[in-house]
Parts: sequence; C-alpha cells; structure tokens
Amino acid sequence: MSAPAAAPWPYPFWIAHRGAGRLAPENTLAAFAVGHAHGYRMFECDARLSADGEVFLLHDDRLERTTDGRGEAVEQPWAALARLDAGAWHGSRHAGERLPRLVEVLAFCRERGCMLNVEIKPAPGDEIRTGRRVAEVLSAEAFATSPLLSSFASAALAAAAEVAPALPRGLLLETFRAAWLDEARALGCVAVIAECAAWTPPTAAQAAAAGLRRLAYTVNDEAEAERLRALGLDSLITDRVDHFVP
Repeated sequence: MSAPAAAPWPYPFWIAHRGAGRLAPENTLAAFAVGHAHGYRMFECDARLSADGEVFLLHDDRLERTTDGRGEAVEQPWAALARLDAGAWHGSRHAGERLPRLVEVLAFCRERGCMLNVEIKPAPGDEIRTGRRVAEVLSAEAFATSPLLSSFASAALAAAAEVAPALPRGLLLETFRAAWLDEARALGCVAVIAECAAWTPPTAAQAAAAGLRRLAYTVNDEAEAERLRALGLDSLITDRVDHFVP
C-alpha cells in the first residue's frame, strides 16, 4: 500500500495522553473528563482485548499497576475485567473507577465533540486479532473527524487496515530504526508518532519529505515543546494538561 495524498491535518496541536493520566487514573473516563475540563479536545488512549474479544482501555499487558486485579489482562473475560477497580491506585477520590470499553470512550468524545488517537495495544501474539477488533469497533461508529489509529505493532496496523482502510493510521516509533519509512509507506500511514527525543532536524525533514505528518510523545517539558514546535511537528502528546494550553 502506498501512503495516501497529503490532506489538511484535522487534529489539534495538543493531545492529552491517556486522557489526563497524571491528574486522574490513566485510560479511564475520569481522566477524559479531567482533560476535557482543561480544554483538551483530543485524547490518546490504549485499546486492547479481553479473552472474549471486548475492546477496552488499558496500557499494560498485566493488571497489577493500574487495577486491583492480577495477571494478564488478555486471559480475563470482560465480565471479570469490568468488576475491577481501576482508580484507587491513583487516589481515594477515584476509588471505584472502572476500566472503560472503547465504545464508552467513543460516546464520551462524540457527546463533547472531541477527537481520539487510539493506540492498538495488543498482548504479545495477539496483534492481528486486536487490530481487527479495534478497527471493527471504530468502523461501526460515525465520526465528524475519524479517529487516528496508531501502534508499535505493524501487524496490528496491517490487520486494522484490512478491516477499515479509510481510518487514518500512524506508525509509533521509539527510535527511527532502519527501514522505518518503508514500513510506514507499506502500512499506508499518514503519520509517524515518535518518542520526542528521536525527533531531530534530519528525521523531521525526512518524514516531511515523505508526506508524513509528524507527532511526538510524551512531551512534558516546555523547552522540549518549543524545540519540537520549531521543527514543524503537527501534534504533541502530553501528560501535562494543566500546564500546556491547547
């Protein structure tokens, strides 16, 4: 697949990371509400699958860090995952917050006119199933502005593209590894989303010359934000929704 022709960038410059994952429990509706209260109108989130194929939000493969559950999330049915407390780890005021399904997040964004960057976050070995299911959920919904799909897992992005080829895709990178540009082109990506320190004048110029939009994660420092803005990046993903004004 070749990358589609460049189109006007429909997304805002500032994107809230995991909702507002420092001020509220990450990847929960509470975090989205906090980000929205700070003026953010686009959110990044992590989508993965339960054992029975429900698409829900969680960053880690395992449950321990951000819930009161234990073990691999992909081994649990949604009925069990839905009962977990995903807020108490962050503070008592968020005790009882639940893991949201992707459809609930989509409803939140639709009601408030917000946009979404959905990172496909497959468990190891579950890339194709996860990519397909996330794309199926998104393609069943109507949006004023299409969600931006992204993943570090090329197989997940390719599987999503087979189901919903019209959804825009972004390749996530920690570093600009060899053949990253060929990979992005083969996946039909419109963007590359790289760790902020990986962006340099040469990498920014190379991506721009290829017609790719350029995003950075996770930008929490003022000086770094200004450096990336000077490089001409299109969007920055941040935890500091209470600092950077969207």
